[in-house]
Amino acid sequence: MTTPESPAPTGAIVAVSGTDTGGAIQDLAGMYAGRSWYSSPIDRTYWYKYVGVGDDRMSIRRSQMHGHLRGDVAVEGEVVVQWIDAGRARVDVGRDEVRMQPGVPTLFPIEQRFEMEYEDWDQRLVHLRRDLVLDVAAEQFLVDGTLAFDRSTPPTAAAVEFWRGSVAAAVRALRTEGSSSLAWHEAQRDVARSLFGLYRFQGEAQPDGYGERRNARLRAAVEFLHEHAGEPLSVSDIARAADLSVRALQESFQRTLDRTPMNYLREVRLRHVRADLLAAEPGSASVAEIASRWGFSHMGRFSGEYLNRFGEYPRQTLRH
Repeated sequence: MTTPESPAPTGAIVAVSGTDTGGAIQDLAGMYAGRSWYSSPIDRTYWYKYVGVGDDRMSIRRSQMHGHLRGDVAVEGEVVVQWIDAGRARVDVGRDEVRMQPGVPTLFPIEQRFEMEYEDWDQRLVHLRRDLVLDVAAEQFLVDGTLAFDRSTPPTAAAVEFWRGSVAAAVRALRTEGSSSLAWHEAQRDVARSLFGLYRFQGEAQPDGYGERRNARLRAAVEFLHEHAGEPLSVSDIARAADLSVRALQESFQRTLDRTPMNYLREVRLRHVRADLLAAEPGSASVAEIASRWGFSHMGRFSGEYLNRFGEYPRQTLRH
């Protein structure tokens, strides 16, 4: 591990370092909405260093500390993938805890507060802006504005190799071409694409032929439905937005998506409920309040639908 006196790379968007615990907490906690952070030495020598390059759409960072750090974290508007090259680390302590292994990328819990603990570490992180990830996801999935990944299955060795290759190529593009170049822009999208190989995106894959010209009005209907899922909608509203008759809309949904428009809308709303439950802090909201926000008034029926869709009751999600 290098010392905090090592120079920051040219073009760094953030670069902090120091040799006292108070400075570490002050410098680092604000980057991750940190609360209740505690840091301590592990021997007579204590130091930390944090540096990042990139821009507000994607940044690649390195975090190091010869010491111990524990606290809670919340990352808003971003997807963060991290891995350690040395040291010990635990993420989502006490819940869906992951004990990090050297070289294995780990996804931060998305848009929810969690607890982490690190000791004597050398860590790499990639921050991807939320809308970049969703935009790339739309190449493969029916994106409804929610963002969730299955973090329970570790990534394969091939997926990790592809991810690291994409990140390395992005760093080269940034260094040689600059942050305003097309090469850097495309490298960001390649890194986001490789993310979907690491952890399974919890969204519905686009059906065959979805992007073809003949399905243009169906796509318009789906986009309208996603944008207005939190509003009272009827089949007529959706058909009007897509410039289709109600019958043509129903037939198009059934033929391509194998369900009715209103069933599709209900599934979208269920995903929004789950996203809100995951983001809520325990004690700050109830299942009934969040379900009602998305149009579910019969709690018994809603809980059954939620269980069938996500494999757990909504109250279990909220407790996470």
